[in-house]
Amino acid sequence: MKRVVNFAPGPAALPLVALEEAQRELLDYQGLGMSIMEMSHRGKDYDAVHNEALSLLRELLGISSDYEVLFLQGGASQQFAVVPMNLLPGGKSADYIVTGTWGEKAVAEANFLGKTRVAATTLQGKKYVRVAAQRELDLDPNAAYVHMTSNNTIFGTQFHTFPETGNVPLIVDMSSDIAWRPIDVSKFGLIYAGAQKNLGPTGITVVIVRKDLVAQGRADIPRIFQYRTHAKENSLYNTIPTFSVYLMRNVLRWLKNRGGLTAVERDNREKAKRLYGVIDANPKLFITDIEKESRSVMNVVFTLPTESIEQKFIAEAKARDLVNLKGHRILGGIRVSLYNAISVEDTQKLVDFMQTFARENA
Repeated sequence: MKRVVNFAPGPAALPLVALEEAQRELLDYQGLGMSIMEMSHRGKDYDAVHNEALSLLRELLGISSDYEVLFLQGGASQQFAVVPMNLLPGGKSADYIVTGTWGEKAVAEANFLGKTRVAATTLQGKKYVRVAAQRELDLDPNAAYVHMTSNNTIFGTQFHTFPETGNVPLIVDMSSDIAWRPIDVSKFGLIYAGAQKNLGPTGITVVIVRKDLVAQGRADIPRIFQYRTHAKENSLYNTIPTFSVYLMRNVLRWLKNRGGLTAVERDNREKAKRLYGVIDANPKLFITDIEKESRSVMNVVFTLPTESIEQKFIAEAKARDLVNLKGHRILGGIRVSLYNAISVEDTQKLVDFMQTFARENA
């Protein structure tokens, strides 16, 4: 078996132990003679997996009983629409903090459904090189909610402290940095995240939402899009992607066995420290204009002086089994995604290669 070091931005690397557990049980789950994929989503055997995944999420993130935890479909992109469908009533406006492409997409979807305001944007020309500071926010105290993206995968920026929004619920798209460190969930009205970066495979979107917001949500939209529908049915209103939940359960077990999010944060910060260290030591070769205070721990983005040397970098890295380093099509360049499943040792392999590459191409 060959395993490469996969720096993909999502779908992303998964912990080997989580995959191996799925491999062992793929054809015969716990002696039942069938795969978890072949079982009813309403049967007791799948139900145990489902509820364990919910319980592990609550434990790892410290989610209180004031919140519902939902497993939904449609990805974070569907939540761009579902959030305002539920939480933006007629006659109210919602504030959006735009610090990247996904923030742009979120406010564009909300504009189909109601009134919005851009409370801050950090767009400079065609790029985002930082996140917004508290002093820059033009917040409406009567807004239905404030929406933001915590980590910007394309541009490589991240909020390291969250805005204060007073009594207005803060809604956060955490798709690319949920569970990278402990957070105080009580600061948020709603958190949503596609699972395919830090939590598991594609197919599941996690929504953590305050129960009072669920109760206040609009009832004049289709039931399938109402948060209360899924809260009432324990996320089993319709047929759920059971294998995705199962594999997410495996990943959550792995996170707990690592020592929880405190241990995960320590490793994530070490990975970022090492990678940014080699970038800063070679600024003429590994070029970044991201402001240091806004640098992402999850997605490290940089360019090289020419496209040809970037292609050389990608090819030589691939020859060393360091793959999926090409930047997003909007920016080009290089993007290194350091999600939870990437180890410190994996990161050091890339750092060692970059140091060699710098010596040979200075």
